Formats: sequence, C-alpha cells, structure tokens
Amino acid sequence: MEEGREGWVGKRSRAVTKKGERSPSPNSMLRVLLSAQASSARLSGLLLLSPVQPYCLGPSKWGDRPPGGAPHAGPVQGLQRLLEQARSPGELLRWLGQNPTKVRAHHYPVALRRLGQLLGSQPRPPPVEQATLQDLSQLIIRNCPSFDIHTIHVCLHLAVLLGFPSDGPLVCALEQEQRFRLPPKPPRPLQPVLRGGLRLEAALSCPRVQRHPQQHLIRSLAEARPEDLTPHVMVLLAQHLARHRLREPQLLEAIAHFLVAQEAQLNSKVVQKLVLPFGRLNYLPLEQQFMPCLERILAREAGVAPLATVNILMSLCQLRCLPFRALHFVFSPGFISHISGTPHALIVRRYLSLLDTAVELELPGYRGPRLPRRQQVPIFPQPLITDRARCKYRVVLMLRERWHFCRDGRVLLGSRALRERHLGLMGYQLLPLPFEELESQRGLPQLKSYLRQKLQALGLRWGPEG
Repeated sequence: MEEGREGWVGKRSRAVTKKGERSPSPNSMLRVLLSAQASSARLSGLLLLSPVQPYCLGPSKWGDRPPGGAPHAGPVQGLQRLLEQARSPGELLRWLGQNPTKVRAHHYPVALRRLGQLLGSQPRPPPVEQATLQDLSQLIIRNCPSFDIHTIHVCLHLAVLLGFPSDGPLVCALEQEQRFRLPPKPPRPLQPVLRGGLRLEAALSCPRVQRHPQQHLIRSLAEARPEDLTPHVMVLLAQHLARHRLREPQLLEAIAHFLVAQEAQLNSKVVQKLVLPFGRLNYLPLEQQFMPCLERILAREAGVAPLATVNILMSLCQLRCLPFRALHFVFSPGFISHISGTPHALIVRRYLSLLDTAVELELPGYRGPRLPRRQQVPIFPQPLITDRARCKYRVVLMLRERWHFCRDGRVLLGSRALRERHLGLMGYQLLPLPFEELESQRGLPQLKSYLRQKLQALGLRWGPEG
C-alpha cells in the first residue's frame, strides 16, 4: 500500500516535470505533504522554497523589530528562536498554543516557513497529522484580523506553497483579510457622452489634434446643439483654424453663423478672435448677414476696445470688405488722440497705416477722414520706394514659400494676398516664384537660368550685373 502510494507520487511528479507547463494543484501538494514516505528532493521541488527568500522571513526582518518599529521584548525574541529551531510540526504548534501572550503577528509567517523547511529539507520528513494542520490553520484564522497587510500577504503566499487548498478555510480567510486591508480601487469615472460643444472642446484641447487636422472636428460640430456652442468653444475653433492654416469651409461657415446668431451677446474682444481666421485664410463666408452684423458690432463697440476694433478692420481689409462708417470712426481725430497714449499705440498706428493705404488704393469713392501723415508708419521697405534705378525695371520678385499658403497649398494667406494686391495697385509688375519651382533648381547656374527665363517671359532681359 505504501509502495503504491509512493509510486503514484513519483509518476505525478515526473509527469509535471516533463510537461513543464503548470505546477501541481494545491490539493495534490497537500496530499504529498501528508505522505510520510515522500522523499525530501520531491518535497523541495514541490514546495518551491526559494521564492520565499525575497520576503526576508528571517531574524533580520522579523526578529529585530515588530511591524510598529519598537524593539521586541526578550520573551518575544525567545519565542521566535524556538519557532525557528522547532524539530517537528507538532512542536511548532505547541510553541504557538502554549504562549498566547507572547505570540505576535509576525510569528505566524515564521512558523509557516519553518514548517516548509521541516517538510522539504530533512532526509526523512516527519509525518504531519491532519489535526496538526487544522489546529495551525485555526490559530492563524483566529489571529489574522490583527495582522498587517504585509504579514497577511506573506502568510497567504506560504500557505499556497505548502499546499493548503485554495478553497480551504485558511486561504479563504487570508484572502478575505487581504481584500479588506487593501484600499478599494476608485471606480473608473464614467466617460460622459460628449456631444456638441463639449466634444468639440475636448477635441480642440488634445495636443495630437492641434498638430494634425482631424475630420471628427466637423462631425463634432455637426452633432452639436445650438445651446452647446459657447463663445469659448467657437474661439478655440477659430484659433485652431487660423494657427494651422486650415481653410475648412464647413467650420468657417459655422463660425460665421454663430457670430450672426449671437451678435447681441458678443463684445468686440471676442469678435476679433472669431473674425481672425476669415482674414488670415482669405475666406469670405457665404453668410449674407456676416458683414451687416460686423458693422453693427463695430458701431456699438468701437470706442470701448480700440485695439480689438482695428484688428477686426484688418481682417476685413484682407477680405476687401471695409465698412465706410467704421473707417470714419478710426480715422477721426478723437480716436487717434485716444490711442496715442496707450501701450499699444505703435501697433495701432501700423494697422491704421495699412488701412489708410488700402483706402487710397482700393476705395476711390471714400471721402472721409484719413490718417495724418505724421502718424503714418512706413509699410514697405525703403528701397522699394526711393531707389528709382531699380523702380524703372515697376518688377518685384515674390518668393512664395509653403507657409505663405493655406494648408491646401492653393490659396495665399490673407496677409500675403493683401501685399501682392497693393504692390500691383501701386504699379509694380509682380513675378511670383513658387516654392515648388525654386526647390527643383540645383545650384547657382541652374537658378540663374531659371530667373532669366522668367524675366524674358515678361519682356525683360538679364542685365550686365545679373
């Protein structure tokens, strides 16, 4: 009978070793431990004692100080030494049961570790009675409410290694205490179903979307309800389009419609941000009330925020849509005197100089006030105006870089289109040099040949100085 039982253990052990896919179940390990005839080598292989070492279940961890940090009293240290030197499982149980006032929580991991040593390291392990294991289990179960989380974890680890059943009272009690001690994981916040403005704002706040235009911006806007679209959301959208040169008609029309619908609630500081992408992207919206709405806002807000007023007019200037009434106001002596003492006086004067040039070149029917000459700021570089020797050739080479266009690469940005338009109205002949053609030239000789062909196409010849 004994020989048959040992043969079954050997076959079971060899089968597991050969497959190498999984460890024995806790129930089979416990049956092996209860067999007095099992060899120490097999027990050592099944107990897997080496993973216990990182828990430092020795005198250095458990014998010097208790979990609270205070030094142990003499009897407590003595009990630990007795447990570490016990010669049988029964002796272990006796030391624990006969000294209830001296037993501390950290003694139970020491006892479990010593039990594993007794069963796995001796040439002929002593027999373990079922009653002994049950009594030891009951002691740990009764006292585990006083264990700290680390002690509970170590006891649970050792109990599993020793083969206590996973559905048995000891493992279940330790697992339950472990669940009680661990802080509960906060539930993951339910992601609200983002619609309309919230979804659009979340998309615009994502760094990845800020770098790369995404079509779901259009979908988010299409799903929005009117009450979801706030001025803050629409300003974010306008800034996103302007910053990344995105000439998206659907989004731009939505901004124009919002501006018209919310006219009464918008001040000029918000309006200047909403109008910015139209001028920058050289896009005049189809919304018929767009210009009348802006004229009303300028008439109402012009004296409140001078810089915002001029910014709105600059965007309209790029679109060739300058309202006469607003021009009368910003060129009036009172407005110019008002902005002279402000911190942004220079930038306002520069914008007013651009507007004055636009009035002279593009609005022949304007009969209102103009910017005084002493207030004007030069718009173009000085050689463009005074160097008569170069002017006789009335030709300007326009280098068109990639960033001079909207993202689609076909429409010039509003500021570049305004400059070329004004130079043409001043009498200069423009020679655009697209970046695709310039990038294809290799070396200075090839570039000179390219420029010579461009000038000859305009009826000009290459001069002696090149």
